[in-house]
Amino acid sequence: GAAMAAQMTDAHRRFLQVLMSHGIMEGSEARKLHRRCCEIHKVYYAHDKLDDFISTINSHLQPLFMQIRKGLSEGDGRAHYVLVNLAETEITKMASDYTENELELFRKTMDLIISSENGFASSTDILNLADQLKTKKMKKKEAEQVLKVFVEDKWLSERNGEYTLHTRCIIEMEQYILSNYQDMARKCYICHSLAIQSQVCDSCGIRMHLPCVRKCFRAQTDPRCPHCNDCWSCDIP
Repeated sequence: GAAMAAQMTDAHRRFLQVLMSHGIMEGSEARKLHRRCCEIHKVYYAHDKLDDFISTINSHLQPLFMQIRKGLSEGDGRAHYVLVNLAETEITKMASDYTENELELFRKTMDLIISSENGFASSTDILNLADQLKTKKMKKKEAEQVLKVFVEDKWLSERNGEYTLHTRCIIEMEQYILSNYQDMARKCYICHSLAIQSQVCDSCGIRMHLPCVRKCFRAQTDPRCPHCNDCWSCDIP
């Protein structure tokens, strides 16, 4: 905006450094870190000013095509902060970390997850793709290792042999996914951000994140779709 950007202090720099080393940070962690950085560097601290603190950092990151973004975890709806590189799409960024057939496996996994009803792909289905890769086929054992690495690097998360996109991946790749999966990617009816893990209305097809479903139907004994008013057919999480 027209207002002069607030000054970057050592507290801001430290916050940025720690976030960079984590890649993603849960809201309560970020609030603790905000406080700690201000105390260490004797900078004025206000407990409810984390977002202002971050926008100061963002105004200085702008020329570097970087940005700290806030997003919600699809599982529990908690806020997370992620440092995002705007200069290159995330798939290009991944290209420097993984081989071509690993990337192809990731893309195919992403296809499965995004086209699925509930936002998960089973390890069986993913491993079946491993020996159909165009770049270079992968053995099951090798593919299992690669999936492990994607989980460690916070691109995927795994629960009982089912894989979904990690919160960090969703926050970083939202634009990429919305533009590359236009026929399949859906936004949540309630919060309007990309919905991967979600429930779908049987009648009209709208999607809602699980935390948004919980909020929406909190006080309702007879949950109805907020769009078409038909009975909500999924179990409320």
